[in-house]
Amino acid sequence: MNTTRRGFLASLAAAPQLLAQNPRDVRIVDVATSREDYIYRAPLKFGGAIVDRVTLLNVNLTISDRAGRTAKGFGSMPLGNIWAFPSKTMNYAQTLAAMQTLAAKIRAIAAACTDYAHPVELNHILEPAWLRAGDDTTRELKLAEPIPKLCTLVTASPFDAALNDAYGKLNKRSVFHCYGREYLREDLSRYLGAEFKGLFLGQFVNREPKPRMPLYHLVGAVDPIVEADIPKRLNDGLPETLPEWIDYNGLTHLKIKLNGDNLAWDRDRILTVDRVAGEVMARRKTEKWFYSLDFNEKCQSVEYLLDMLRQVKEKSPAGFERIQYIEQPTKRDLKADKHNVMHEAAKLRPVVIDESLVDLESLAMAREMGYSGAALKACKGQSQALLMAAAAQKWKMFLCVQDLTCPGASLIHSAGLAAHVPGVAAIEANSRQYVPAANKKWEAKFPGIFNVKDGQMNTSILNRPGLSAV
Repeated sequence: MNTTRRGFLASLAAAPQLLAQNPRDVRIVDVATSREDYIYRAPLKFGGAIVDRVTLLNVNLTISDRAGRTAKGFGSMPLGNIWAFPSKTMNYAQTLAAMQTLAAKIRAIAAACTDYAHPVELNHILEPAWLRAGDDTTRELKLAEPIPKLCTLVTASPFDAALNDAYGKLNKRSVFHCYGREYLREDLSRYLGAEFKGLFLGQFVNREPKPRMPLYHLVGAVDPIVEADIPKRLNDGLPETLPEWIDYNGLTHLKIKLNGDNLAWDRDRILTVDRVAGEVMARRKTEKWFYSLDFNEKCQSVEYLLDMLRQVKEKSPAGFERIQYIEQPTKRDLKADKHNVMHEAAKLRPVVIDESLVDLESLAMAREMGYSGAALKACKGQSQALLMAAAAQKWKMFLCVQDLTCPGASLIHSAGLAAHVPGVAAIEANSRQYVPAANKKWEAKFPGIFNVKDGQMNTSILNRPGLSAV
């Protein structure tokens, strides 16, 4: 604990000094964590890996303002180690254990902080210490590979969520009302640099949620499309084929997971989804529906993507037109992959940065490389997601909000982010497909989020105090 505290104090000394006091500032007074474990009802394949389980990191956090008023906040997030900490040398249990060790360090760091500030400002100060804790965990556990920044952001995200949740509850309003200058006095230049001087976060966040938003349904790389694809039915009361899901939820938006290393397979997967979806949509008299394509960075080159898109367009012009955007087709390490520029691909469809997006530098680099959009994720932190949303809006980039198969409170958080960021058109929600057991206790309280019947989520209810979950 003493080492952690010394490291924390050192990080504060290195960080920029806090600005003028605001009577609405708060400090952290208590932090506690817990975990939940679930097995998926069906496996999910992405980025070449199969996932069949999830561990949720839950955070309960108490804050106090200078007048002594207190409020409790809650944050939850999947420890998506396969996505956040992919490794060729460590197994699932090892990378998950590393994230759990890191979570304990982050808890201690947050509990040791005595400064008063807005949650966005506190996150700005604490993040360097959290990143150092990631390096400390790498050394202490003698990990074969260092914990990446993305992994640290994911591990820290429920702490930031709980802090933002508590802040909204202390002010008895949705936290999305609490990013204006009355609450956060610092302009965006403090967090994003001189280009953003005179701009404030509240200008880029809607105080009220969009009332309804389409649901993006995931078609995983091993998900059955039609009955013949099912080796043995689960018979658990939920849909199992794509037509069944479309009918069950009234779907109009489909996200197609692709492999990125077999062009013919990827092309035919899109064409099969388009054919089957077209048959169901015709029966349902649905005139418009959309696709997003997700390669999870597995394409070796942008030429692969361009060739595949050309073939899809040649074989199904209407199917090609339904593609709304493309997620991170090539490697997440942009500096090592600078030759894979997206300028030509982005002329065809928006190409968004996802795994690579960990800070403003990565967003700016992606923009220079031709990426035309950004995928925001609650699992990278509420504060960071909003700052990246502000930067992307200023730079006129396409925006979407993506999932980490978030269940329960983390889905409500993710949906709230999508509903309050201008320009985001749909919500991804995979947990209802893969881990519905984790949603059970939330369904009655949030029927429009967890039980979708018309292809759209009722996001009007995401206006309760805090992050709206509890």
